Amino acid sequence: MAAKLLGMDIGTGGTRAVLLDEGGHVLGAATAEHAPMRSRQIGWAEQDPNDWWNAACRAIKDCLRKADSKANEISGIGLAGQMHGLVLLDAAGKVLRPSIIWCDQRTEEQCRQITERVGAKRLIELTANPALTNFTLPKIWWVQKHEPEIWSRVRTVLLPKDYVRYKLTGARAIDVAEASGTLFFDVANRRWSAPMLEVSGISESLLPTVHESQEICGYISKEGTAAAGLVPGAPVVAGAGDQAAGAVGMGIVRPGAVSATIGMSGVVFAATSDPVLDPKGRIHTFCHAVPQRWHVMGVTQAAGLSLRWFRDQFGATSKSGGDPHESLTAEASKTPPGADGLLWAPYLMGERTPHLDPQARGALVGITAQHTRGHVIRAILEGVAFSLRDTFEIFRELEIPVESIRLGGGGARGALWREIQADIYGMTVEIVEAEEGPAYGAALLAGVGVGVWLSVESACDRAVRVAHRISPDAIRAARMQRQYASYRKLYPALRDVFHELQNA
Repeated sequence: MAAKLLGMDIGTGGTRAVLLDEGGHVLGAATAEHAPMRSRQIGWAEQDPNDWWNAACRAIKDCLRKADSKANEISGIGLAGQMHGLVLLDAAGKVLRPSIIWCDQRTEEQCRQITERVGAKRLIELTANPALTNFTLPKIWWVQKHEPEIWSRVRTVLLPKDYVRYKLTGARAIDVAEASGTLFFDVANRRWSAPMLEVSGISESLLPTVHESQEICGYISKEGTAAAGLVPGAPVVAGAGDQAAGAVGMGIVRPGAVSATIGMSGVVFAATSDPVLDPKGRIHTFCHAVPQRWHVMGVTQAAGLSLRWFRDQFGATSKSGGDPHESLTAEASKTPPGADGLLWAPYLMGERTPHLDPQARGALVGITAQHTRGHVIRAILEGVAFSLRDTFEIFRELEIPVESIRLGGGGARGALWREIQADIYGMTVEIVEAEEGPAYGAALLAGVGVGVWLSVESACDRAVRVAHRISPDAIRAARMQRQYASYRKLYPALRDVFHELQNA
């Protein structure tokens, strides 16, 4: 019987499940939405881990139904998911509090304390990254300070996708790519960092076992079977955080290959043969989901979130019941490149790359009485791409090769946003045939783990195919270069204002 491979992505908005055959073709796919993230205070973001688990069970069953496949036909299962979130379990494996997720900004004080206690240079030496509000360790320090009674009952620390794995298999496991985003992982040596655990008062006994992404780390339990409809004993590989898994799904596994993915956040991701450190900490250096390979990435906090914010607050105009984002981009397409001088700074949730400023705010600059909704939407699309362009500039500074760019996420699905990115990056961009994101990459990792392919590289060579290429237009690209120069001046000009507003 030919192998079938199940991949899952436990995202922010929902859980996606895809089923592949041995050729990497999608047999079926389904998504189950999560409840909206909760924000009890400005800058806070929390979700209920059991909501992810329930969504995963629904998505798996729906995916198998759409693929007209049975659970006993699945040869391997891989997991991907939103990174950095903190899941705390007690001795009985029960969730102790809502998960503080990746975009939560409450831990600025803890980041300062970590940096002061460890030292900024030493921190990058130990973990390859600076202390940022998004990472897991500052969240732990926050709980230790503000909820000591809860911390006293913690017996297991997991991340979002690994909680779903725990429910499926009972295994406490994590992959090297996901662990890299915790700030207590030795990225260069692919193991937990003893010095960081010691300074944080964390016992390694609380942490999951670390695996390479393609390694089998658990098997579906009877309890997991009952809830998710799978077969007991089906092997589950470690998988990867969403960015590394998404990169595998797009074939970004060798140096020179780069992806630009726009989901709720936006990420520019480059594979490297060695850990490349940015002394300024503007980009992240993590283990890749490929053994003995690493990656660097820059992150825009509110990429697709910028467009979703506009949609939710000001609405789409489509009356046909179609995708509201298509209606929005149709409005934007009626306006010229550069949006007649309108600029958008996409800092709705603070910003990571390149500013490392949780107090940054969004800004619409240059608006006049002549501007329309379409101008605003186009400025948002361009502003997000300008923000991602900042990472390419850092790659150039650090001499990280960029030989090809593949687009992923929502930024790969609309013709206008593809065109805008090609013009702003100044390079031909590629779209892969099966644009299923992290879930697709997780399924490929499962295939390597159970022997369908010999390596992650061979899996990508076999399964990942380029469907389209979009080249930049010389005239538009020149206009975008001038607009980008103006965009680069926005944050320095507005930084003091952002901080005054935050303090107020």
